[in-house]
Amino acid sequence: MMFKQFVLPLAAALAFSASALAADTKIGFVNTERLLREAPLSVTAQKKLEKEFAARDQELRKLAKQARDLQAQLDKDGVTMSDSERKAKERDLGNLNRDLQRQGREFREDLNLRRNEELGQIQERARKVIQDIARAEKYDLIVEQAVFVDPKSDITDRVMKALGGK
Repeated sequence: MMFKQFVLPLAAALAFSASALAADTKIGFVNTERLLREAPLSVTAQKKLEKEFAARDQELRKLAKQARDLQAQLDKDGVTMSDSERKAKERDLGNLNRDLQRQGREFREDLNLRRNEELGQIQERARKVIQDIARAEKYDLIVEQAVFVDPKSDITDRVMKALGGK
């Protein structure tokens, strides 16, 4: 009985103070995935990477076409070729495929490294913009992942606009 007299008022006071605290808390949300995909700065970085790696991509496509053509020639004329000629073409095809795999792996590694560098710079700038918005608009908390977001809490468009202007 005494327990109820003590616990119930305490629980009510905690509930009231928690709801009062929640009413004064300003929370924002930033969709970083969308930000990194759609922000003008991100689009510019993607175009820069495409331009930077275009020549290597073309070279890989050229090697792949050579390998397909050589394979097609072997499939078509392999039975009519001399044994030494067929083995030489097969060796050439194997070497070409190994080169293609090696260069493809190096290309992907270099592209991923550069993409991560560019994204890191964008994330750093975005984080600063988010902090500036949070301070200016007196946010208590800004989250990047959530199960549910009320659209009025989403400040992604404001962050994108601020990033575009810098």
